[in-house]
Amino acid sequence: MGKKRKHSETAAVAVPKKDEAAPERPARTLLGWKDKSEVNGDVEHDDSPVFRNKEKVLVTCSRRINYRYRHLMLNVVSLLPHCKKDNKVESKETKGATLNELVELKNCSSCLFFECRKGKDLYLWMGKCPNGPSVKFLVSAVHTMEELKLTGNHLKGSRPILTFSTNFEKDAHWRLLKEMLLQIFETPKDHRKAKPFHDHMFVFSIVDDHIWFRNYQIDVPHNETDKLPRGGFEQMNLVEVGPRFCLNPIKIFGGSFGGPTLYENPFYVSPNQIRALEKRKKSGKFAKKVKAKTRRKMHEMSNPLEPDEFANMWKE
Repeated sequence: MGKKRKHSETAAVAVPKKDEAAPERPARTLLGWKDKSEVNGDVEHDDSPVFRNKEKVLVTCSRRINYRYRHLMLNVVSLLPHCKKDNKVESKETKGATLNELVELKNCSSCLFFECRKGKDLYLWMGKCPNGPSVKFLVSAVHTMEELKLTGNHLKGSRPILTFSTNFEKDAHWRLLKEMLLQIFETPKDHRKAKPFHDHMFVFSIVDDHIWFRNYQIDVPHNETDKLPRGGFEQMNLVEVGPRFCLNPIKIFGGSFGGPTLYENPFYVSPNQIRALEKRKKSGKFAKKVKAKTRRKMHEMSNPLEPDEFANMWKE
């Protein structure tokens, strides 16, 4: 029989077990993940990039939305490869909590909510979830891709170049809106649905305190004889693709779909007030007609015609 080993020898040979607990998950930010060393303040300088854009946008709309506004929402979805589409949300006072919950379930960091009122007015809520800020716009001058039928075309899922007019730097609220538009409409570089090309550009310009949106294709000649040198922007052309819309900022809130009001547009007039003024103008026209009719009757009564002696000549 083989000789048995002593207990002390087996204890010496035994390999210590590794800690089977899962490693601690790094802290999450809106734009990516942070390592534990960054959280503690011990940043290690590596050659690999630490920052990675993880922006995801939830796009949804309210119930009873108009077909033109629904087509506009689908055009925006086709322009943003990093967005997620969800079912319609009831437009109530509690829509903010519902949208924040949907954004958390879909693992997104921003939200675009198209809210239709009375089947005529379209409002766009743009918010960073869950801590804010958020903006409420009135959308006007809507033209979808199906309506325009323009000649421009670009690759679906390609990354756009975002351009802003110089007016965005004059006030604090315009700078805040510029940063929000930049984070929401900019496609992340390494997104799985994005293509590594820049063949179109989004143009945001401020005219009459309104933000006008345009989408252009960058047309570059690809023939061997007409090839452009690097940096030859003079020979490039811009061809509009669509859609078009205009954003009128109403309020900027400190929270996500609510909270303290950071900015309120003093020149904003609601569509209900505009329609009420138009009705008053029409009612004024009708009142003028009634007054003219009564004046005509009073004039006829005060100035009766003389009896015609030949009126009953042929009746006998």
